[in-house]
Amino acid sequence: MTDATGAPTLRGAAVGRGIGIGLMYGLFKPRVLGAWRVPAAGPVILAVNHAHNIDGPMLMGTAPRPVHFLIKKEAFVGPLDPFLRGIGQLKVDRTTVDRTAITHAVGVLENGGVLGIFPEGTRGEGDFASLRAGLAYFAVRGGAPIVPVAVLGSTERRGRLISALPPLRSRVDVVFGDAFQAQEGVRSPVKGGGGRRVGGSGRRTRAALDEATVRIQGRLTAHLENARRLTGR
Repeated sequence: MTDATGAPTLRGAAVGRGIGIGLMYGLFKPRVLGAWRVPAAGPVILAVNHAHNIDGPMLMGTAPRPVHFLIKKEAFVGPLDPFLRGIGQLKVDRTTVDRTAITHAVGVLENGGVLGIFPEGTRGEGDFASLRAGLAYFAVRGGAPIVPVAVLGSTERRGRLISALPPLRSRVDVVFGDAFQAQEGVRSPVKGGGGRRVGGSGRRTRAALDEATVRIQGRLTAHLENARRLTGR
């Protein structure tokens, strides 16, 4: 669902969460660790490793709050276009500076919502080895803490019936880490007028965002290593 301006709504994301819960718990056996680390209210960014196509839906079905994901425009084809828009997801053109996607993503955070990002930009090894500056920009601009999330087990084996998916009823681990700020010494956002959130007070120069990206990468990589040790994967 979108509002009059085409921006995603919390109601739509809540519907998506319900669908995600039904599908992910119906098809697989998610084991969720540390979900309590996600702030119960206010803007937050979930930074997720991305090794398989089910990683996004898996997080939508296991996160304690509805999530608005930034998703590549190529996924919005045919009937998937109105469906993804209807469940509050954001279409982004990765080949250019997509100002509409940026505006909608910042709007999610300003309204105290949850923004889901694959910081590597595309599906790959899922090891956070290559981060883009977009995550740092949204974290600093929206003044939102980042919660690292590791989805593990989605690529270990292929299913017999549907080779593109993990085996049905197989275990997939979703591990949430401690929230942190993209820049050191930056305070959390405070309530603004009309229930909206005032943007972050951090610096948004190129050098500052590059520095924040390095900091973020270190925290995400450390979380992934800890999650692998914790789960044995």
